This record gives sequence, C-alpha cells and structure tokens, in this order.
Amino acid sequence: MHSPADKPALSISRIAIHAVLLIAVLLYLVPLVVMLLTSFKTPEDISTGNLLSWPTVVSGIGWVKAWGTVNGYFWNSIMITVPAVLISTTIGALNGYVLSMWRFRGSQLFFGLLLFGCFLPFQTVLLPASFTLGKLGLASTTSGLVLVHVVYGLAFTTLFFRNFYVSIPDALVKAARLDGAGFFTIFRRIILPMSTPIIMVCLIWQFTQIWNDFLFGVVFSSGDSQPITVALNNLVNTSTGAKEYNVDMAAAMIAGLPTLLVYVVAGKYFVRGLTAGAVKG
Repeated sequence: MHSPADKPALSISRIAIHAVLLIAVLLYLVPLVVMLLTSFKTPEDISTGNLLSWPTVVSGIGWVKAWGTVNGYFWNSIMITVPAVLISTTIGALNGYVLSMWRFRGSQLFFGLLLFGCFLPFQTVLLPASFTLGKLGLASTTSGLVLVHVVYGLAFTTLFFRNFYVSIPDALVKAARLDGAGFFTIFRRIILPMSTPIIMVCLIWQFTQIWNDFLFGVVFSSGDSQPITVALNNLVNTSTGAKEYNVDMAAAMIAGLPTLLVYVVAGKYFVRGLTAGAVKG
C-alpha cells in the first residue's frame, strides 16, 4: 500500500505521463489537421496563409474537383478490396480450422511453409504474379488484382485464424463429432459463431493492406482499372499549371477515409482478436 506521502508523487507522475501522451497525440495529428484545413482553402488562401491557419473562406471546391478526378478509381478500389477481403478471410478461416482441429500428417510442416508467405516482400512476387496473370488473361484488370491480393493475403489470414482456433477447447469439436456433426456443420454452428473477434481482425488487416497498396496497383493495372492510390499519385505528380494543393489534400483525404471508417467501426475488436490466441498454442 502507498502511504499518504506517496500520493502527490503519484499524481505528478500521472500528470507527466498524460502530458507526454497528449503532446504525442497532437504531433501525430498535425499532418491530418494540415490536410483537412488545406482541403477547404482556396488557392489564394493557401499562398498567403500558413499551414495551420484557419481558412478565411471555407470552400468545398477542392473536394468537388478531387472527387471528379478520382471517383472512378475510388470505385475500382472498392471492387478490388471488398471481394479480395471476403475471399481471403473465408479461405483463411477454413485453413485455420483445418490446421488447428482437423490435423493431418504433415500439417505442421504445411503450416510452417505457409508462414514463409508472411515474410515475402511484395517485390519478390511481381514477376511470377505477372507471368501467372498473363497466362490467365487477367493482366491489367481488377480481377487480376483481386487474385493477387487474395493469394498474398492467405498466409496472414491463415495464421490469424489458426492461432485463434487453437485456443478453443478441443472437447467442443470432439463432442460434436460424437453427435454426428461433420466438417462444415461444426465449422458453421460451433466455430464460426465464436470467431467474431478474429474475423474483424482479418477484415481490418486485409482491408487496410489492400486499400493502401500502391506497388501491386501500379504494376498489375493500367488506365481505367487502376486503384485510387495510383490515381492519387498521378494526380499529385502530373498536374499541370498552378499547383492546386487544396485538390491534392482533398483527394488524399478521400483515399484515406475508408480505412479510417473501418477502424472506427471495428477497431475495438482488433486488439481483442490479436491477443485471443496468445495463451494456448
């Protein structure tokens, strides 16, 4: 127990900790605040004011121009990200289920080899992926990008689900087998209802990785099939005439809003799901 004399010291240390954390948060938010303020400024306001100054005239023209430029690529990213996330999460759940509860000879070796996929940098798969997409007739298409992201993400989703499922008591599955339940019945009625935290982890992880991807997007797409990250890069680096920073900042905000929304809606499950399989297995 702490003596009464220790209370002032504890209070001072707590205040110091909170002050440091508050400063860190403010510094971290400065770029976001600059982007948001600049996106609502006029070009004249940007040239005469400082970065953190409030707009003298709040204008949404930057957002209108930005959306008119990137809206097609925004929907491209939606059409790439949503199916890739759903497919890789579904297959990863089945893989994790098999590797944790329906083990077979060589399953540990298979899982170990699969883990290598988590450590492969993007650059190492560019050539084989390009060759494969060319053979399948999916080069420079959104379907090709979906396939690439599904395959690359399977190692991560399998790892997440396998580590989560090994924490589930084996007695549940054994009892269901004795009652005559089969592979998919056990998965659908017992395992899947318990999987909400890890499903949310995989959805957040995959959505963030795929939506923010630039390398695969610039290599495996072209023209009207490009995702918004590539379009944003083209907008910022190829604009002619006077630089419209308000349009650039608004486009960057549009590109970042979906991932921010996903974290706000489902972020509470992220840490819970990641730590769920940390005790057993």
